[in-house]
Amino acid sequence: MRRTTRALPNKTGETDQLGLLQPGVTLQDRYLVLGVLGSGGMSSVYKGRDLHFPNVTKLVAVKEMINMAADPTMYEMVVRNFEREADLLATLSHPAIPRIYDYFTHESSSYLVMEFIEGRDLERLLHETDDFLSEEKAITWAVELCDVLTYLHGHQPQPVIFRDMKPSNVMIDQHGHIRLIDFGIARVFQPGQKGTMIGTEGYSPPEQYRGEASPAGDIYALGATLHHLLTRRDPRAEPPFSFSERPIRQINPHVSPELESVVNAALAYDPKERFASSESFKAALLSAAKQTGILVSPQKSTALKLPSDVQELWSFECEDEIRGSPTIHRGILYVGCYDNNLYALDAKRGTFLWKYPTEGGIPTRPAAHEDIVYVASEDHRLHAVSADQGKLVWTYLAEGPIRSSPTLHEGYVFFGCDDAHLHVVNMMNGRRAWRAEAAGPIRSTPLVVDERVYYGCETGDFYCVDFRGEVKWRFRAKRSVASSPIMVEGILYFGSMDWTLYALEAEGGYQIWRFRMGRPTISSPAYAEGKLFTGCADGNIYAIDARNNRELWRFQTEHQVTGSPVVHEDSIFCGSVDGSMYCLDLRSGRKRWTYRTGGPITGTPTIAEGTIYFGSTDHHVYALLT
Repeated sequence: MRRTTRALPNKTGETDQLGLLQPGVTLQDRYLVLGVLGSGGMSSVYKGRDLHFPNVTKLVAVKEMINMAADPTMYEMVVRNFEREADLLATLSHPAIPRIYDYFTHESSSYLVMEFIEGRDLERLLHETDDFLSEEKAITWAVELCDVLTYLHGHQPQPVIFRDMKPSNVMIDQHGHIRLIDFGIARVFQPGQKGTMIGTEGYSPPEQYRGEASPAGDIYALGATLHHLLTRRDPRAEPPFSFSERPIRQINPHVSPELESVVNAALAYDPKERFASSESFKAALLSAAKQTGILVSPQKSTALKLPSDVQELWSFECEDEIRGSPTIHRGILYVGCYDNNLYALDAKRGTFLWKYPTEGGIPTRPAAHEDIVYVASEDHRLHAVSADQGKLVWTYLAEGPIRSSPTLHEGYVFFGCDDAHLHVVNMMNGRRAWRAEAAGPIRSTPLVVDERVYYGCETGDFYCVDFRGEVKWRFRAKRSVASSPIMVEGILYFGSMDWTLYALEAEGGYQIWRFRMGRPTISSPAYAEGKLFTGCADGNIYAIDARNNRELWRFQTEHQVTGSPVVHEDSIFCGSVDGSMYCLDLRSGRKRWTYRTGGPITGTPTIAEGTIYFGSTDHHVYALLT
């Protein structure tokens, strides 16, 4: 955690009558204050902009603690409490918990710089609506809150107790998911240890008034929050622990008896009579949803989309295995199949439009531009067909099977072939522009950047050639390179069958670092937020720091991972030979959901307009709502 005492602006004339920072103030010569998000107690929260990113608008939330304590002992205690919040947040990594970026102090003020969350807290949402919230929404949010409590209560090396669950500390972000905010009084859990009576009256459990904080207390507070959401009766305006005097269904008859029973169990006065854990609380909520018809089945939800479930939009059955990856172009999905056909399907409905026959299996991803789709086949040909009707426009004949997906660039199609050549073909007429020789079959997808082409081959050689086909440099891995390279800020990343992920300097091909995995890899890496993500035959999906090859996390599937991960918003999507498509949190690697198919998934998914598309060797193409 970075702590610094670099000078802040003189606040004279830069605060209002309440002592709040005015818009335009810059902290640490970095964080520009844009406005006030909230103020109360001993802290205020501002909307700010991180000026270290001048080309983009990176918003942050800046929490300011103003320490007015005259007693030196009290002053130090307030500072320590604020530092404790910063230190605690720095150890937490969960999609529902805001990330912390910075911490600093100056004179009587301390500052936390955190992830800015676009959305509304539940208390504001209640104030802005006149009707009762639907049972569906209440259960959805409660299930997500159970998931984050499970993470906190299972945190290592010590569990964390939130201690202040209430509607104003729960935000709904722009994607409709909950975010838990304000960890000011959260503490690590020490069984039997007593502390001060702290929390929010009405939401805090009886034992917390005696200075006892435990996971059962967070369960009670979540029950109190649910009671408030379902009845619109603020427990702060009622006598403590009087929920039984305000039965939910008497106030809101639209709530099912099943859900009322779950909330009442969470609100039991005796901690031993509540749910044993947040996992059992969640299970009871899901059971209530199933009994009332909100949740139809544990695998496919037709009415309620929960974070642990995924909804299938459609599936389409082909005549053989789908080993490659689909492409979406102008609302149409194109995918190759081992029945030797290129299929065109309506992306929204999954309805069949047409299919184009080749004379070999299609393990590659099609490429599309304007009115033409380009697909490579093991019949030695690159086929160009019309996108609307699937009619042949032209074919290009190579001298071996083509298992490298085509790359389109400035009027040309680039692809590798088992004939040990990189081929470059005119997109309009299918005539060869040039080709470059390699030491063996090329099965990786070429990367074209700034009039240079990068690709690997089955001998372990990795090439950089110019647009005349002349080799600019050549790097040698110990085994084949079928992984397709990516480039980020002048650095190339790709995997090899020698169990290694490589980082090379793109200009000269010099090795910067390498990361050793548990088995060979043909997965192509993905990049986001300074991290690389890749799959491996050891069954793991890895997250690696792109700067220093440090492993950040790994997720173990039940079989090899031969497909490539895809990043979408804050999630990683990747299939496995175990037949499952996995959705993982980008930052922590925690599983969000799994969707099981009837066969290995060897290709890479495609995401468009909130839908993930992928094929399986069970002969089906799937479309799932993300």
